Amino acid sequence: MLSFEPGKFAGTALEPGVRLGFDLVQISQVANSINHFGVAFKSRLFTQDELTYAEQSNAFFVDRLAARFAAKEAVIKALSLSEAGINWRDIEVFKDHDGDCGIVLHGRVAELADAAGLSNLLLSLSHDGDYAGAFVTAVFAARH
Repeated sequence: MLSFEPGKFAGTALEPGVRLGFDLVQISQVANSINHFGVAFKSRLFTQDELTYAEQSNAFFVDRLAARFAAKEAVIKALSLSEAGINWRDIEVFKDHDGDCGIVLHGRVAELADAAGLSNLLLSLSHDGDYAGAFVTAVFAARH
């Protein structure tokens, strides 16, 4: 059983409402981790689809991964999962046909989010200079 601070997500339904998560990542630190740990770093944090998308542009490869890492951290914050021991690849960032990015949850993260009553995740990504950031809005609906 998961245990969190009172009033926070504990794997059970939350009150209807909205929670916000934000994270800011230094792109050069992600580049350093990729250079130091290589495939082990990338395969631990990112799905194959995320890596394939990032590899479409050598110029923005690390920027795209850094933004996705920030998004994953923002999801963890919005869902209060920092102590849940989740798999990074259970949070996946995708780029839609219209250019917008979204999030799909898999495995244990999806189960925990469903148990909490999550109805939608909204994502905003940005990268500029040496920083990438993400805002995630988690919307929880009333259950009947």
